[in-house]
Amino acid sequence: MVYLPGSDRRVLYLALACGVSREFAAPWSRVGLDDPIPVADAVREHRLVWLGGQEETARRYPRLGLVLPYDFALAASPLPGRPPAGGALAPGGLVLLWPGMHPPHLSERERHAMEAGCRGLADVLRKAAEEGRPVEPAAHPVMLRPLPPPTPGPLEAAAVLAFARRLPGGSCALDLNGKVTFITAEAAELLGAPVSGLLGALPWEALPWMDTPVIEDHYRAAVISRLPRSFTALRPPDRRLRFELFPDDTGISVRITAVTGAGTGTSTDTGAGAGAGADGQPAPPPVAAPSATAPAPSRATALYQLMHLAATLTEAHHAQDVVEQAADQLVPALGAQAMALLVAEDQRLRIVGYRGYTAELMARFDGEPVTSDTATTRVLRTGDPLFFADAGELVAEYPSAVVQDDMAAWAFLPLIASGHPVGSLVLAYDHPRPFAPGERAVLTSIAGLIAQALDRARLYDSKHLLAHSLQTSLLPHTLPDIPALEVAARYLPAAQGLDIGGDFYDLIRIDDTTAAAAIGDVQGHNVNAAALMGQVRTAVHATAGAPPGEVLARTNRLLTDLDPGLFTSCLYVHFDLARNSARLATAGHPPPLVHRPGGPTEILHLNPGLVLGIDPEARYPTTEIPFTPGTLLTLYTDGLVESRGDDIEDSTRAAARHLDRVHSQPLAAVADDLIQHARHTAPRADDIALLLLRRRPDTP
Repeated sequence: MVYLPGSDRRVLYLALACGVSREFAAPWSRVGLDDPIPVADAVREHRLVWLGGQEETARRYPRLGLVLPYDFALAASPLPGRPPAGGALAPGGLVLLWPGMHPPHLSERERHAMEAGCRGLADVLRKAAEEGRPVEPAAHPVMLRPLPPPTPGPLEAAAVLAFARRLPGGSCALDLNGKVTFITAEAAELLGAPVSGLLGALPWEALPWMDTPVIEDHYRAAVISRLPRSFTALRPPDRRLRFELFPDDTGISVRITAVTGAGTGTSTDTGAGAGAGADGQPAPPPVAAPSATAPAPSRATALYQLMHLAATLTEAHHAQDVVEQAADQLVPALGAQAMALLVAEDQRLRIVGYRGYTAELMARFDGEPVTSDTATTRVLRTGDPLFFADAGELVAEYPSAVVQDDMAAWAFLPLIASGHPVGSLVLAYDHPRPFAPGERAVLTSIAGLIAQALDRARLYDSKHLLAHSLQTSLLPHTLPDIPALEVAARYLPAAQGLDIGGDFYDLIRIDDTTAAAAIGDVQGHNVNAAALMGQVRTAVHATAGAPPGEVLARTNRLLTDLDPGLFTSCLYVHFDLARNSARLATAGHPPPLVHRPGGPTEILHLNPGLVLGIDPEARYPTTEIPFTPGTLLTLYTDGLVESRGDDIEDSTRAAARHLDRVHSQPLAAVADDLIQHARHTAPRADDIALLLLRRRPDTP
């Protein structure tokens, strides 16, 4: 699979796939750059992601492991270089899957081949862009078919057919989409259908008794893992059949034989062991034969879509995440051409997201009163879904309705959260659709998943807004103007949580030639941490101007008297601009970076004191350094350099080297560049506070 970034550089689109069906690829056709998906990590972080098997996949990427619980190995690699529009992303990503018998490690030969392939793909993209025809991801990925086997001559074909017919039982072949491409008369007789009714059909659609999640799951497992599988199934009323699946990169060969002996249901009877699948997992429980009416989509497909959507929605934090994930999953997976998601606000329905519709059309329906007599408002008021197989049914139910979206069938579904309808989901299709009972149940369940996720996300958004307001009120709104100092400050909340923490920075003007700066980090990410941060800032302000060690000592005594149960690191700097010097004291805070004109950036290791709030008698040594014109002092919290699994000293040195490359820019640009460097070198789980101070040249 080849992925390319979209125009906004925040989404990766599947541009090309080979070796799987379009149905398999559809849920993965759009990947958010911050999604916990291997290709997103590879492109965002410019690194190879390797998953050596099912257990590692489930541990590192739970969504992938839940939706595809099969035995396979995977590598995701970024394409080398930068995208044509610039930025920190790779210009695309390549994903390769190996059969389940692959060793747990990627060989050097495979690694080199993958790197060479990525370089070739990157060259194609680069040359196309240089020639004025850049490659952009299309609405649907290109599905490449594997090279077919050599075409046999008439005599060879006859011999092959005779060979297949002489084998006990029956034989058939499926392509990677699951459709029957070849079947012997013996196999058709065992399945209970004519050859003409099976060729070109999906078995679980042509044969209602095969429409069970267990049977289709065996097919999926064979396609993804490329490992043989065996199972038995009951052909009603009492005939048991054994299926042996032998996959490769062009399709699946299937042997079908009758099983003697009593028994009912569907089970796995060979593979890694009796009663286990080919992947060694316990066999699924028996499933009774379904009714004679096959729902569309198949039951297994419906479960696949539900599971993928459910796993995706658990990772959605904000309401807009829910909207985007729902739209991206539902429209391609369910065969719909358009979707609209609406929520009730102030007695009106507001459109919060859509796919397949124009903005002009959506604007006509945005703000519709919930009391109006339409299908969209009715499902909101009653909580009951509505399905219209064609335009005639819609107009018959709502004579005043005018079909304005060029669609031919519709599903209007209530979004019910905590027992109460909160909005409506509209799915539209460009051909008439009967909406069989099974499909209606699936669509209603999907709407319920979306409603719960949306309700949870909107509550999160409300808390996020409250936390953001509190954080903003506690941090300085503006920094004082000190003519001798060029200053830039940034605050970036953690990628997870309520976006509220105890990181802070401050700049204090003492008089015409002296100033003070402080930066600190209160333990925790909650309201208590933010409140304590406000108290620390107040204490530092109250004692600013005293020697740095005394400022920290007084603040420390205050915190130990308050006994908040939280610890605080802090770095305080006193600037004597007349003498071109700075005195610093630290309470367990990360060391500042110093860049002097003509030299490399240094990590300033200070004699540390204990973090604030532990020992009221703690002392804080002071260090004096030159602060001559052109000197740049960088104060930061550990979120800038700390990432899970990396040595913080190595990360700090990497930040210093990066500062060497960008220090000559305007200070605001330097601050932005340091933040971007931190975000793209590794995922950050902590807040980042950053304060840059550069001594201006002396003015007459």
